[in-house]
Amino acid sequence: MPKYFKRTSKIQVIIALRSTAIIIQLLLIMFVNLGLAYQLPWTPLVSVISLEILFTLSSYIYYRHNHLSEKKASQKAILVQICADIIFLSLLLFFSGGATNAFVSLLLIPIAIAAVTLTPLLLAIVASLAISSYSILLWSLPMSVMHGNMQGHFIGMGINFLFSALVVAIVVGKMARSINQQELAIANYRENLLKQEQVTSLGVASAQVTHQLATPIATVQLLADELSEDLPDNEIVADMQSQLTRCRDSLSEFRAMVFEIKEQVIKEINCQDLFDEITVNVRFNNPEINLQLQNNTGCNLTEAVTIKADASLLPAIINLINNAIRASKANNSKTLSLTSQVIEGNWQFTIRDYGKGFTLKKLNELGVKPVNSEQGFGMAVFLSHASLERLGGKLALTNHQDGGALVTLSMPISSQQSKTVNHKEISYA
Repeated sequence: MPKYFKRTSKIQVIIALRSTAIIIQLLLIMFVNLGLAYQLPWTPLVSVISLEILFTLSSYIYYRHNHLSEKKASQKAILVQICADIIFLSLLLFFSGGATNAFVSLLLIPIAIAAVTLTPLLLAIVASLAISSYSILLWSLPMSVMHGNMQGHFIGMGINFLFSALVVAIVVGKMARSINQQELAIANYRENLLKQEQVTSLGVASAQVTHQLATPIATVQLLADELSEDLPDNEIVADMQSQLTRCRDSLSEFRAMVFEIKEQVIKEINCQDLFDEITVNVRFNNPEINLQLQNNTGCNLTEAVTIKADASLLPAIINLINNAIRASKANNSKTLSLTSQVIEGNWQFTIRDYGKGFTLKKLNELGVKPVNSEQGFGMAVFLSHASLERLGGKLALTNHQDGGALVTLSMPISSQQSKTVNHKEISYA
């Protein structure tokens, strides 16, 4: 769809077109009266054009002083403008020859404009109004012009206009909607491509940093081993070795995950096992957190609930959980709620924190692009959202009615035990 038909300028374009039409109408009336010496009824024509000018000026002033209304111009507002054009044009034609006027085919122009700006239902209203206007003009012709074969000629003109109006409404409307859908698809493709480029850049940077960390971690590990030999009962040295082991294991897991993603290794993951692994990870890394677990995919079911994913799923979920933990702690709370359930053929994993929740601005930005955040939401949510999108999952961010934020992850399941799911709640201190 051309740029001048974008939603933010539709009303302005229609007003500009009508202003141009008014100038042409005045010039044509003067040319016919003065140049062709054909006497037209000045009073009704000038009265109609005066009303048209008044309506145009009123519309211009209204939308100029109401910028929000112009930017969010509703379909009904555009419908009013187009219908007004049909009425004004019909009145001008009525006082200047009616259906015999050579410019009667201009009634097709409002239909064409409606075809690229309005919905099919409103387009049908505009087409019906234009066809009705032409029919009235045709019906109001005096009997004096119906001599000879002119009656058949005017009937043919009416059928021709009806056919032309339907062709314009159907063909132009369908082409306009097709072009609009293509533009939306291209815009979505560009947005996804830009997002994947950002994710790729972050992945390359992460791989470089991980590779650079491997050597110093190995060096510190050797030093820690030597200290352990000299101070075998020192708790600080033991704790340092434990943390270094975690770093080494994380690097190994990262390498394995990168290899699986590179090779596009997709495997069946049991939702119960995944839920257990998530809770173990949270309790191990954040023992101070009070977990409230609600699991509807447990061993009560007669058949295991599984999803298809790769190695990036678990890190994506852990990133979201770590964000939720930071949000709860920032609000002086150590509680976190995790829910696992099956709804309409999808495994849903919900994380509720007890923080301050998302602002409207954050809800619009999170997951779409990396954003700055004191609590670190932006980058992790962006990466998690990209990972889930690639796996065919969805991520929804909302605020809980009792406070805090809700992050809902949804993945299509590959098998389901039964339609009846038992409800189980467990609370850990």
